[in-house]
Amino acid sequence: MAWITIIGKILTLVGSLGLFLFGMKLMSEALQKVAGSKMRHILAAMTNSRIKGAFTGMLVTTTIQSSSATTVMVVSFVNAGLLSLVAAVGVIMGANIGTTVTAWLISLLGFKISLSFLSLPLIGISFPLFFSKNSLRKSWGEFIIGFAILFIGLQFLKESVPNIQSDPESLHFISSFTDLGFLSVLIFILIGTILTILIQSSSATMALTLVMCYNGLIPFEMAAAMVLGENIGTTVTANFAAMVANVSAKRAARAHLIFNLFGVIWMVAVFHYFLRGIDYFLQQKHGVSILNTHLTTKDFESIHSVYPVALAIFHTSFNIINTLLLIGFAAFIAKVATKMVPDKSEDDEEFTLKYISSGLFSTSELSIIQARKEVFIFGTRIEKMFELLESMMVEPKPKKYYKLLDKIKKYEEITDDLELEIASYLTNVSEGEISHESSKKIRAMLKIIDDLESIGDVIYAFSKTIDNTNQAKSRFTQEQKDRLNEMFELLKQAFTEMNLNLEKGFSDVNVDRAYFLENQINEKRDQLRLLHVEDLKEKRYKHKIGAFYSEMVSQSERIGDYIINVSEAIIEYQDTA
Repeated sequence: MAWITIIGKILTLVGSLGLFLFGMKLMSEALQKVAGSKMRHILAAMTNSRIKGAFTGMLVTTTIQSSSATTVMVVSFVNAGLLSLVAAVGVIMGANIGTTVTAWLISLLGFKISLSFLSLPLIGISFPLFFSKNSLRKSWGEFIIGFAILFIGLQFLKESVPNIQSDPESLHFISSFTDLGFLSVLIFILIGTILTILIQSSSATMALTLVMCYNGLIPFEMAAAMVLGENIGTTVTANFAAMVANVSAKRAARAHLIFNLFGVIWMVAVFHYFLRGIDYFLQQKHGVSILNTHLTTKDFESIHSVYPVALAIFHTSFNIINTLLLIGFAAFIAKVATKMVPDKSEDDEEFTLKYISSGLFSTSELSIIQARKEVFIFGTRIEKMFELLESMMVEPKPKKYYKLLDKIKKYEEITDDLELEIASYLTNVSEGEISHESSKKIRAMLKIIDDLESIGDVIYAFSKTIDNTNQAKSRFTQEQKDRLNEMFELLKQAFTEMNLNLEKGFSDVNVDRAYFLENQINEKRDQLRLLHVEDLKEKRYKHKIGAFYSEMVSQSERIGDYIINVSEAIIEYQDTA
């Protein structure tokens, strides 16, 4: 029955960790809902200084309590061209400092103040907010509930991890790994790395490390080594996530790895001296030594509450010093990351804002010209997205097919960001002193980018329809393929005409050809629908494949509608020029 007891203890530990992690996730996501848009705006504005970027990364991560969320925002801004890779490195450095707040939160509240008895009343108070129709109040309710669950999980974690008073044998087992000198440090760095990779949260691993040290299960030196491992582990998970991402995300992940890995290397070289410095500080402050590995039970009872604070000091001082040491080398780190992830194709660097930024504006008229050029590039990118859809339709090789499907999905996500950033830029321009004509031009461009983004949405939906067709193992007849190709040919001509009009700078535009192609697309849609009905009557193919085919015809016509909407908005712009 001993093995049942052991399994029960392991599951209790895992469950406690899961409860803590759930509380942290709920709290972090609620904070992102409350402050996410403002944090996004602040992050986007810090593009001109790596030092400002570091402070911003620290502020954002401290506020939303998630370095992962900050990194995701950084990657999306690099993708959209709002942040250079050098500036992104600065933000990542700051995010490392911001994430140390979690350790302080746990150390100062979770061990020194017993909040678990307040957790249920806190949930009771915030529960009505959780069901509020007001999104802000609901988010605050989620935050308080997440905060309470976090400390319930921490309390369970403290109780489920054995301590030297109740289970001294566990300390003897662990001590076999702690008396190997420098090798012990490397072993516990590896343990911290693996745990972070397995748990997928440096905050949860940090909480586990704090509890283990607090209960005397591992000495302070080994807990500090685990913290270093957690710094490596959190970058490994980011690099795993970036494996299927584009080149910008991979480079940002590599830069994060370089920064943390170099920090761990120099810290290992001065590890014992660094810990002696913290020990000296705590001796002056509290009159206790955290480096005494041969504690009696009485000694342990008197100083064990100092361990979590000591680890928080170690974690914070390490990340601050590492940032100060390397922030001057942000450009070099970005260069190394770029060499580690070279461009594979022109598509890797396709999505960047070339003419506008989130910094200070020039004159309103010049800003409008810059935005106009950006809108034209947006149109060419959407046309490229449609070409990927064409390739996907006929790609026989599964590997290339799924690569195209994934690329279309990423194009759709980035076009969402592009539409948001261009619209934000135009809105900010419109808030200044501009003429009535300029105001009308801005409204026309806002319509254009909205329609371009809608085309991206339909193309992505089309790609999902293609994939659903393949997943269902349905096959189009040759006649269906030929008819869809005819529709695609008309759409290609419509895209070409749309971008020719955009390229002309919204002046001297004649949309007669655009209207002609729109009529051709509508007529082709009507023709294909009639033929589809006849084919079903004649049972030339099954209803299942017919449903997919009909959906593709409708989606093609919707693309045509948005294309003509763009041309009509160009005419509106031209009328004000």
